[in-house]
Amino acid sequence: MSFITGLGIANPPHKLSQHQAADFMVKAMELDYTNARRLKAIFRSSGITSRYSVLSDYAKSSDYNFFPNTAGMEPFPSTKQRILAFKEHALGLSMKAVENLKADVEITNVTHLITVCCTGMYAPGLDIELIKSLGLSPNVQRTCINFMGCYAAINALRLADSICSSNSKARVLIVCTELCSLHFQKEVSYDNFLANAIFSDGSAAVMVESSVKNKAFECTGFFCDLLPDGHEEMAWEIGNVGFEMKLSGYVPSLVKSGIGNLTRALLNQIGLNQSEIKYFAAHPGGKKILEAIEAELTLHKEQLYPSYFVLDAYGNMSSPSVLFVLKKIFDNLSAYDNNESVLAFAFGPGLTLESTAMKIKYT
Repeated sequence: MSFITGLGIANPPHKLSQHQAADFMVKAMELDYTNARRLKAIFRSSGITSRYSVLSDYAKSSDYNFFPNTAGMEPFPSTKQRILAFKEHALGLSMKAVENLKADVEITNVTHLITVCCTGMYAPGLDIELIKSLGLSPNVQRTCINFMGCYAAINALRLADSICSSNSKARVLIVCTELCSLHFQKEVSYDNFLANAIFSDGSAAVMVESSVKNKAFECTGFFCDLLPDGHEEMAWEIGNVGFEMKLSGYVPSLVKSGIGNLTRALLNQIGLNQSEIKYFAAHPGGKKILEAIEAELTLHKEQLYPSYFVLDAYGNMSSPSVLFVLKKIFDNLSAYDNNESVLAFAFGPGLTLESTAMKIKYT
């Protein structure tokens, strides 16, 4: 058995409203009146009030620190410059998430470390920097899950579950850190309008172990599905000026077409009906995605409140997002929730649908 015994979350210091972000994008993308109205309409309908960035520039109208203070921000920051910024900021944000995890569980006797990221890579990487900064044993077994996108946290939980199932003394630390805002693209396109409207920065740390001392989510099942029709609708590629997102407006309808089968398959695997599920943790990939899940699974909006809350307050942080949702649920549990069930979902390129089932445990 494996148990999620604690979750810690963190965001960078620079908080910006959607209004501030939209004003920055209009200027940076040098939009005409028609496209400026189009972009601001997307921002207003995003379901996001605020989000965070490691860069202070998005809340400014001049005197930028990362982007050039020139017409059109040329020369636009290269991929190398963005990765250097990732190296500068990722460790500190990750450490903050781990520090916040200590409110739930001790960070001692860690046997395995799993790092998750799709917005920055280098070697020796974040995994080794965390080993040093946290004072962990150099014998800790490390795994890096890179470039899988928004659903990667569930892959990390599946791996941690496998480790704990085979080693009763395992204590697996998962750290998901994404700095999506480093990869702003100014080419005028719907994909860029949408990506610029929703993505943000955040980090989440999770402890998974083979026993529970207080309260925990017990991992009871995982299920993955792939929708080949969505192969071209979401993509994440390395370009010359940062990582480039392709994000089609068809993604919500694709998620809606697959979420029912995914849920039924997972529920069949664990022997439960949907009516027996008390909590739902859906990756807040966007307002329309949450609405599609709500409609297809015939849920009340309140049942997805933790997901809507995270979207509104933080935006889409890619892989940490579903862990922020689980943290919201975890912090509000009581002993009355003992043995209640939770379903979590996340989505990404492929189009990939990942899910996990958990049972709440109190001791």
